Amino acid sequence: MVHLGPLSEQWRNVLEDEFRQPYLSELSAFLRAERAAGKEIFPAESEYFAALNATPPDAVRAVVLGQDPYHSPGQAHGLSFSIKGGGRAPPSLRNIFSELVSDLGIAAPERVDLTCWAEQGVLLLNNVLSVERGFAGSHQGKGWECFTDAVVRAVDQGEHPVVFMLWGNHAQKKGAAIDRSRHCVLQAPHPSPLAAHRGFLGCQHFSQANAFLRDHQRGEVDWSVSS
Repeated sequence: MVHLGPLSEQWRNVLEDEFRQPYLSELSAFLRAERAAGKEIFPAESEYFAALNATPPDAVRAVVLGQDPYHSPGQAHGLSFSIKGGGRAPPSLRNIFSELVSDLGIAAPERVDLTCWAEQGVLLLNNVLSVERGFAGSHQGKGWECFTDAVVRAVDQGEHPVVFMLWGNHAQKKGAAIDRSRHCVLQAPHPSPLAAHRGFLGCQHFSQANAFLRDHQRGEVDWSVSS
């Protein structure tokens, strides 16, 4: 079975068939060759599956789909939109926080690390789980998309109703097959500065997500990000 970094037993059992697929062997070989060539890859290999390890399959209550990891040093740690440690929030995350404040009437978040969401059952999943330093999108088309499609499919077919928050065309295409009769699918433009003012700001996805979870006896997410 292909090894791409530590992955919890729960997710490995759910995704067992994927680890026998040729595309993952090819992806693993590609990543080894990139590292052997001296290229710096984000996040660290130990964090490729950080989103899955932080949110067990049975605990998933919401899914936030991103594109690929941040490609600047000291930022990516395997959770979509989240920044490792401290630092200033990038523009997309600032817009997410602006919508949080507007939608829920909470104080502006003090942290850029969204681990507290993941620990509450918010799967912060990127479409592609690695990137070369300084080159956004550099690991697209290498196999990660097939793997994360399988993750989305597993959540879709899981026992519990889930909120899927699909921001931007990439996320909406990835979530096109989600069973909307069982799950809540919330769609809006991407929170990047290029698109946020076309409908992300004002979308009220956080309050809608909590309303759905409350109605289905799954409990609300505390979306505040405190110090």
